[in-house]
Amino acid sequence: MTQALHIVGGGMAGSEAAWQAAEMGVDVVIHEMRPTVGTFAHQTGNLAEMVCSNSFRSDDDEQNAVGLLHWEMRAANGLIMTTADAHRLPAGGALAVDRDPFAEAVTAKLRAHPRITVTDEEVTSLPDDGQWIFATGPLTSAKLGEAIQAETGSDALAFFDAIAPIVYAESIDMSKAWMQSRYDKGETEEERTAYLNCPMDRNQYEAFIDALLVADKTEFHEGETAGYFDGCLPIEVMSERGRETLRHGPMKPVGLTNPHQPDVKPHAVVQLRRDNALGTLFNIVGFQTKMKYGAQTEVFRMIPGLENASFARLGGIHRNTFINSPTLLDAQMRLKSKPNIRFAGQITGVEGYVESAAMGLLAGRLAAAEILGRALPELPQDSAMGALIHHITGGAEAKTFQPMNVNFGLFRPVDGLKGGRRGRKDRYKAYTDRAKAEWTEWLAQS
Repeated sequence: MTQALHIVGGGMAGSEAAWQAAEMGVDVVIHEMRPTVGTFAHQTGNLAEMVCSNSFRSDDDEQNAVGLLHWEMRAANGLIMTTADAHRLPAGGALAVDRDPFAEAVTAKLRAHPRITVTDEEVTSLPDDGQWIFATGPLTSAKLGEAIQAETGSDALAFFDAIAPIVYAESIDMSKAWMQSRYDKGETEEERTAYLNCPMDRNQYEAFIDALLVADKTEFHEGETAGYFDGCLPIEVMSERGRETLRHGPMKPVGLTNPHQPDVKPHAVVQLRRDNALGTLFNIVGFQTKMKYGAQTEVFRMIPGLENASFARLGGIHRNTFINSPTLLDAQMRLKSKPNIRFAGQITGVEGYVESAAMGLLAGRLAAAEILGRALPELPQDSAMGALIHHITGGAEAKTFQPMNVNFGLFRPVDGLKGGRRGRKDRYKAYTDRAKAEWTEWLAQS
């Protein structure tokens, strides 16, 4: 009888790791502290609960690195991707999911698997024996964080994640707002009208920026320095970088035509994306915030169409911790000082649901292979999976290591292709063709 694999954390990474290892024939125990021990951001005890956004970002597997990662995870029978596909919502070229049914489905599949056991207990130490994967994500408990810090001999790096608010659809004024995906992107009418748009003229935009700059915001504890991941900046921080920053970011007005005033081009547009299949909830895209609750309702109701908005959830901010993986982990994702322990997910220094689940997929397969005494072939560096894991386990500069999304900048160049914007489309296609071929071969040999 083979030994069991213990996985601490039932988020995206832990859920995917458990599924992959169990499908390879290894017994798995998932240690998920919720709902016994709650967190700031989670609202349920479900596994793989989505708390920041409901989007897996671009699903384009030829011109986008995260779309390529989607493809690789689907090819590996990834639980997270197959469940996301089953619960997808219209979102133009992105993959957005109905978050509650998604988490419920992942939870049901894992609990029903004959090789998986789920326990609601908090793990607060790093065991000396057995095979373990720690996938505790951005909200690692204080006690476990202390144990990790004690083992690694250095302070855990930390930054802050912000969450965007969610609005009840019935409270949105559709005489001012309209449904349209940017540039009418999508193959069906539903996809071409996947986003709800709220227009602003110049005066409304300037007043909105003024309000953001003076709004009451969450204060950090004494001695606490706020570092943010650039892909999840609070809108107040973006506005502090320049009055036009938001208008060239989440509020850019391009590719949209207001049917209420088709001859008037908006100065800025706030977009909302459907948050559930019923279409009763919409999240404000890119509007992560650290404003206090009272300030949020006042400022967001300045947006045309949201004057009487009712919020299902207001935004918020929480600490996110991650380890210095280039220093601490080997190429098998094992902690160098305790090789019986692997790390996976956001705590390794990847950013995003997809990247976290991808690292869980690899950690689960690597741990299961070790338990079964199987030697897996070397992971192809030119796949999206390989490029990402190579970055966090040695490719990145340890002194300046920060969380990273998957992107084509992590890929080795393809010989014979010219750089520059004109050659970008061909270059990206070459990256994805090479990655798909190498990933397919690796799966076949594994």
